[in-house]
Amino acid sequence: MQTLAQLPVTVAITRRVDPDRDAEMAAWVRAGASLAEDFPGFLGTGWVRPEPGSAEWHMLYRFADAESLRNWEESPQRRWWLSSAEGFVEHAREERRSGIEGWFDPPREQPADQPSAATEKAPPRWKQAVTIWLGFFPVSLVAAVLLNPHLDGLNVVLRTLISTLCLTPVMTYLVLPRVTRALQPWLRR
Repeated sequence: MQTLAQLPVTVAITRRVDPDRDAEMAAWVRAGASLAEDFPGFLGTGWVRPEPGSAEWHMLYRFADAESLRNWEESPQRRWWLSSAEGFVEHAREERRSGIEGWFDPPREQPADQPSAATEKAPPRWKQAVTIWLGFFPVSLVAAVLLNPHLDGLNVVLRTLISTLCLTPVMTYLVLPRVTRALQPWLRR
């Protein structure tokens, strides 16, 4: 069984920048991703903006474990990269999530210059399983009714590939966040 320190860690950061400096910001983000790619345990990065012209940039990066993340975050390369944005990028918010328990952690504010504080204990696995099932069952049922009739002629591997490619984003971005938010009192009990 993996310990919390051995689970992959995703860091979500919100940064603000003057929309007139979008080109600089995009170049700065690409430079940071390029630097992080060279670190052992790096699993990926990405960024999104809520809408065109928004001052907020939401960035994610993921490492294989806490030690790999710490090596990146304490590196001279990252310090140089962060210092290169001084004066035009403002750090607004940061969250860290590990494993599936990340769905069950309440959002928390954290200053940029402080290491991640210990989060409260995740709910028991059986409660996590029930929560996931409560989201998974209706989504699977809807997919069986709407999607499966169009996939009948395909072999089982291709049908499964297509349905999971469709259902995973729905579960990840729409269903699980809502179900876990609705069940927070029960999950924390």
